[in-house]
Amino acid sequence: MKATIYDIAREAGVSIATVSQVINGKGKISEKRRAEIMEIMERLHYQPSAIAAALTGKQTYTLGLLVPDISNPYFAELARAVEDRSRQLGYSVVICSTDNKDERVERYLNLLQQKRVDGMMIGTGIDNADILSPLLQQSIPVALIARHMPSLSVHTVTIDDILGGRLAAEHLLELGHTRLAVLSEPSKVSSSQERVQGFRETLNRAGYTLEQDQIRESAADLSSAKKEALLLLGENDHPTGLFCCNDIQAIGALQAAKELGLRVPEDVSIIGFDNTILASVTSPPLTTVAQPIEDLGHRAVDLLIEELKDERKEPQKIVLKPELVIRDSAGRVMAKNNDASSVR
Repeated sequence: MKATIYDIAREAGVSIATVSQVINGKGKISEKRRAEIMEIMERLHYQPSAIAAALTGKQTYTLGLLVPDISNPYFAELARAVEDRSRQLGYSVVICSTDNKDERVERYLNLLQQKRVDGMMIGTGIDNADILSPLLQQSIPVALIARHMPSLSVHTVTIDDILGGRLAAEHLLELGHTRLAVLSEPSKVSSSQERVQGFRETLNRAGYTLEQDQIRESAADLSSAKKEALLLLGENDHPTGLFCCNDIQAIGALQAAKELGLRVPEDVSIIGFDNTILASVTSPPLTTVAQPIEDLGHRAVDLLIEELKDERKEPQKIVLKPELVIRDSAGRVMAKNNDASSVR
């Protein structure tokens, strides 16, 4: 039989009122005692009735998370961070993969509303921000993760993507590269566009121009990234430095370079973005701009729960700092591959 609130109270040696306060995140209960009761609930597989809570207008202790593709290591690590933090605070998470398609976003938003989730985290690209309006009309807390939607009054947790692009450009310039290119995600992905912006502005300040034909867009999957990288790297005067707006694209570029017979980093240097677990196991290991992925997930959860507890009503904007992680995929330019005539 399923454990009941009475079983939890008896096991913990407390009243059912105390257990209820732990479940609802209320009451003056020490963190140690609260953790002990949560551990008992987990050990006995106790689950408060979300359906009953929803029908009575109470919290369901469930959050929604929308990401483009849970198979992408970045979003897998982000989802794990969100799930871990939510579980610590007594919440469950429903995770949905949208493929950055508005129709799927809208369908999942409707589904999550039907399930009466208490709050939503949006980590996916959206063309039409209006599809989030029903959430705001129903006062459902929303936190954007690594996304910008200035037209909406919602919480936002991002990194300084412009700084991230700048770090990549500075590193390639320091290594002597001036013939550069970028592999970007589609324009609906605001974070990627800001990374390109930071990269381009840094080159401009150094006296170089990044032409539009040296920026190619691809979806965040290996096959698409490899296809576009083959086009960038397949020319005789191919770029000697390639900045990719995520690690998956960078790995696709590594595959393209290998197929073309180009050595990394001797013939072409490649820099990624995210610093997922894959970055350290590629050949060569990937130089990349690291995001504080765990912190992003934890901060988003905290903002939603603070609002649910009525501790913070005004939308908050948190911007975290990226860092360059230097490995072996970017090296000093070979003089014969970067003559002055190639600078635009």
